[in-house]
Amino acid sequence: MQFKVENMTCGGCARSVAAAIRAVDPGATVVADPDSGQVDVTSGASAAALAAALLAAGFPAVLGS
Repeated sequence: MQFKVENMTCGGCARSVAAAIRAVDPGATVVADPDSGQVDVTSGASAAALAAALLAAGFPAVLGS
């Protein structure tokens, strides 16, 4: 699944986004690109659970296609 995270602007933000996702699913594969704001996630967790974790970490996300 892919998320758009508008306020992910640097490598530190990308690491925080990945950490928030891995707090829900430690086995998740996360590829975060701060330049585009795109986060590609391979996870068994639901998109809603991941979006909630991102929101709680201060990174509101919109599920993309």
